[in-house]
Amino acid sequence: MTRTALITGGAGGMGFATARILGRDHRIVLADLDQDRIDKAVSELAALDIDAAGFACDITDRSSVDRLFDAAADGGHHVRAVVHAAGISPQMGTPGRIARINGIGTVNIAQAFLGRAAEGDALVNVASTAGHGVPKLLIPFRAFSRAETDPGAFERAIVARSKVAGKKLRSGLAYGLSKAFVIWYTRFLAADFGRHGARVVSVSPGSFDTAMGQLEKDHGASDLLKSAAIKRFGEPAEIASILAFAASTEPGYLTGTDILVDGGSRAGQEFRKRRKPDPASIER
Repeated sequence: MTRTALITGGAGGMGFATARILGRDHRIVLADLDQDRIDKAVSELAALDIDAAGFACDITDRSSVDRLFDAAADGGHHVRAVVHAAGISPQMGTPGRIARINGIGTVNIAQAFLGRAAEGDALVNVASTAGHGVPKLLIPFRAFSRAETDPGAFERAIVARSKVAGKKLRSGLAYGLSKAFVIWYTRFLAADFGRHGARVVSVSPGSFDTAMGQLEKDHGASDLLKSAAIKRFGEPAEIASILAFAASTEPGYLTGTDILVDGGSRAGQEFRKRRKPDPASIER
């Protein structure tokens, strides 16, 4: 039986970079919306002697997600790892669309995998540093707990909470809320996956040099560098190494938690007011 790693949003960015690493010892299945992009990515992996296939999938449609998992397992393959990197940023959609893709899409992927999970399997959800920055008073935890059973109520709650921000900032707040959900939902799922001997982890990237990161460069992503310890955008290979490790069999005791990979931006924000100036930098 061939071990398979399924990567959503795998036709580019951090998803594709992760496929290059996991492809060293896994068969790779890429999922994305655009079949042409998928085919190109599969060809690039094949040129690296990586066994790969790809399928178009709408993660907001549970039946589409189930067909994806069936196709990935066709021929007796076992989907051992899932890296769920598919999602959209604030500049790519309305609050409602962001809630559906980033939130309900994550539910659909997780539930489809949970029904097939076995000992040693792992789900890695891509969250965001934005999910750590939303004030807890704004987070609709009651709607979070209903996301599996009432996705419409979940979406409406995200849209409603986003309206506390100005019109231009609503998609950004909805994005932060959707990623706060991914972090919360990962913890929520830990016991369910654990009953199968499987793990679930989320990873929260900061500002990375991907197509999505560049799209957000002038809409807040560059601002994170002001408080970051590392004053640059991260490289796709740097986040991919974390995603691939979390999805591997090595961290067998790592589950129900989030890994923040933001170049120290959150730490910088937290301790900025407490940091003493470097005496050498003070003009005399």
